Amino acid sequence: MIHLFINAIAASAGGGLTYIRNVVPRLAVRDDVRTTVLVAGALGDEIPASRSMTVLRESSNRSSANRLWYEQRSLPRIILSSGANVLLSTGNFALYRSPVPQILLSRNALYLSADFLRDLRQRGEYRLWLDTEVKAAFARWSVLAADCTVAPSATFAAELQHWTGKRVVCIHHGFDRELFFRDQSPLPAGAQAKLASAEGSLRLLFVSHYNYYRNFETLIRAIAILKKKAHPRTVRLMLTCKLNSKDNPGDYRADSAAQLVRQLQLQEEIVELDSIPYSLLHHLYRACDLYVTPAYAETFAHPLVEAMASGLPVIASDLPVHKEICGESALYFPRFSPESLAEQVIQASRSSDRTAAMREMGASRSRDFSWDKHVDQLLQLACDLINR
Repeated sequence: MIHLFINAIAASAGGGLTYIRNVVPRLAVRDDVRTTVLVAGALGDEIPASRSMTVLRESSNRSSANRLWYEQRSLPRIILSSGANVLLSTGNFALYRSPVPQILLSRNALYLSADFLRDLRQRGEYRLWLDTEVKAAFARWSVLAADCTVAPSATFAAELQHWTGKRVVCIHHGFDRELFFRDQSPLPAGAQAKLASAEGSLRLLFVSHYNYYRNFETLIRAIAILKKKAHPRTVRLMLTCKLNSKDNPGDYRADSAAQLVRQLQLQEEIVELDSIPYSLLHHLYRACDLYVTPAYAETFAHPLVEAMASGLPVIASDLPVHKEICGESALYFPRFSPESLAEQVIQASRSSDRTAAMREMGASRSRDFSWDKHVDQLLQLACDLINR
């Protein structure tokens, strides 16, 4: 029997949390694998009790550097004492001298993104630029050190393979349709009121915390263009964040985006809903007309699958990974062109036949992504490593 050790202490937000919340419960109910998972903070409370699942907890107050040092120094001993025979490292960085075969999950496109590094320099974010360069070197070494590296898309797997010269396996991330649509509780009252006030407007949705690589500024400039082109119909962009630095996780400063909103006089068109619980997001998708994303770096993009599953047509930047996930069900635009983004939105909003076809193709495409399939492929990979 496989005994899988999952190092998940880096899972604190975004894709890392999504991954653990979907993969670990599926492992907990299987009788062909035993799992030990190392988590930080309150995440351990979410993991279901199981005879085949052991949960180990660590402090969530460690800095990134302190966490990396802790992993390299203490993790080998913990893995050996658990009796595990394969390690799954989920935080982009590998364990040096792992005592068992190691699978590395790599899912951070920023380490390979020239656009991101250029963006940081233009913003004068030299500390973050240096931090990214240092972590990129460690991430590249990690791919070389791991027995096998897994990427969430074929596009990113190919980029990693070109970057390191080492084979990288693609195992698509999944989507749990039943879980996503299960909670029928209403949206928070404040969000409901803001949606109601936009009744009759062309409602666009972008699900993300504020950060630089999601390219908010291009989207904001596109809204200014749409404000004129869509007239007399009004346009509203629904954001699941606030353009205020202190209200967003990480080191990204939203001041320039907020200033751009004021400069373009878009205070009415940009609607800041704040964070929406994941279990309620399906209400938000279904309350809008189009999903838009101008991101210039991505490895999978879960909101695209969620939007397609919700019947929401997608307008996405021309990243190869976006085209891999959505295929022909989405419309694409050059990622730094607000004019092209606005034009695609206008075309989609004025053609009911086109949006109907996009809805149908998107709903079908979303069914291709399954967490059960992901876990099956991951365990087969672990089994192959053990046998080798």
